[in-house]
Amino acid sequence: MTTGRVALLLAALTLAGCSSRPAIPVANNQTLVMESSILAAGITAQPPTLSTEELQPSAFSRLFNERQQPVTVHYRFYWYDARGLEMHPLEAPRSVTIPANSGVTLYGSANYLGARNVRLYLYL
Repeated sequence: MTTGRVALLLAALTLAGCSSRPAIPVANNQTLVMESSILAAGITAQPPTLSTEELQPSAFSRLFNERQQPVTVHYRFYWYDARGLEMHPLEAPRSVTIPANSGVTLYGSANYLGARNVRLYLYL
């Protein structure tokens, strides 16, 4: 009797697991990731804005340096498909030097037609 119940429970769990779709949503408040050292260096940033008007998805973000000396920031855009899965291969990390008391705009474009979300990662 208990063996039948256990088998029925395992079958129900298996079917429930097969019916779920894998998705890792990129929430609007998670599109910008900055290491704490970025804030300590006086850098502030706007979350990336995604544009899909062209055939190739692209994104941009503004960074501001509030200090009296230039700061070099490293960054990488991560692209996600409609299900929230990260698209590979990843872009190579890039660097930009932000002049003192100034701002720059970072641009990135996806090499993937299916890109629907973007996340910007900033570090020193």
